[in-house]
Amino acid sequence: MKDLLKKLSETYGPAGREEQIARVIRDEIKDHVDEVYTDNMGNLYAVKKGYGTKVMIAAHMDEIGVIVTYIEEKGFLRFSNVGGVNPHVLLGQRLIFANGTVGTIGMEKLDDIKKLSLDKLYIDIGAKDREEAAKKVKIGDVATYHRNVEFADNRVIGKAMDNRAGCAVLIKAIQELGQTSNEIHAVFTAQEEVGLRGSRTSTYRINPDIGLAVDVTLTGDTPEAPKMDVSLGKGPTVKVKDASVICHPRLKDLLSDLAENNQIPYQYEVLLAGGTDAGAMHLTKEGIPSGVISVPCRYVHTPGEMVDLDDMQNAVKLLKLFLENPVEMDKIFPCTLD
Repeated sequence: MKDLLKKLSETYGPAGREEQIARVIRDEIKDHVDEVYTDNMGNLYAVKKGYGTKVMIAAHMDEIGVIVTYIEEKGFLRFSNVGGVNPHVLLGQRLIFANGTVGTIGMEKLDDIKKLSLDKLYIDIGAKDREEAAKKVKIGDVATYHRNVEFADNRVIGKAMDNRAGCAVLIKAIQELGQTSNEIHAVFTAQEEVGLRGSRTSTYRINPDIGLAVDVTLTGDTPEAPKMDVSLGKGPTVKVKDASVICHPRLKDLLSDLAENNQIPYQYEVLLAGGTDAGAMHLTKEGIPSGVISVPCRYVHTPGEMVDLDDMQNAVKLLKLFLENPVEMDKIFPCTLD
């Protein structure tokens, strides 16, 4: 898990530019499934054929970033955000573009740091002027945080744990998955960070019987953190609700029962803001019963996101059990009030 998570975290792959991370993931899963393909949106699909319930598992592979909007005369780059980027977090950070160009974030003179906004920041790639900068970076190029993964005992610190941690869980589950009667469609989705776009199109394409997202979630275990009953190291979470979805109660109960019956530690998650691919999955076509398994993560949307390896291993165990056990839709999700 350590080597896999390091590889995934350090790979470039902002929303809308997922080609590099998709290649890495494809190489990890291609020998463990019956079919691998991509679509026009950039989603990566892995299919394990079966004759039973059609199950879709989605883990978004994109990360947040910034996009170049203007190159100044002296070679400094102005930019906008791709996803949820905080200007106070950006200040002083190193960024990397798809072609390997590295820059650092600088700030205009500002009397009140509380008024810091993206239009007061710029990227310095060391260019002498606009002409030199334009040889390295073009308008519309996207950069992400440039950080290596670090291990602190059982904790992992790095950028893009949202959601390379979820991708690692799904990859490991696929690699270790035995025989199952379910028809498994694992989708590593594109453009989640800018509006759940990849999951919307991929769910429509697959039209599954049931959907499950694998993502990260916030924690409430740091000093003066918002009140939230999720902690690092206490197991993956079974989502109850976030801003994009109220998870199907019977799917929530099914995941909870699997965890309890197999001595897998888990936590319930009620996330007050934000969402996952399940937000688009459950609204597709006539409606898809959907749920979420989440990996607790501190410092989300920073270059120092932190996850716990035990949480991830337990998430793999729970996801494997869910995929291995036949899902009898008429018994678990009857369309009746009885």
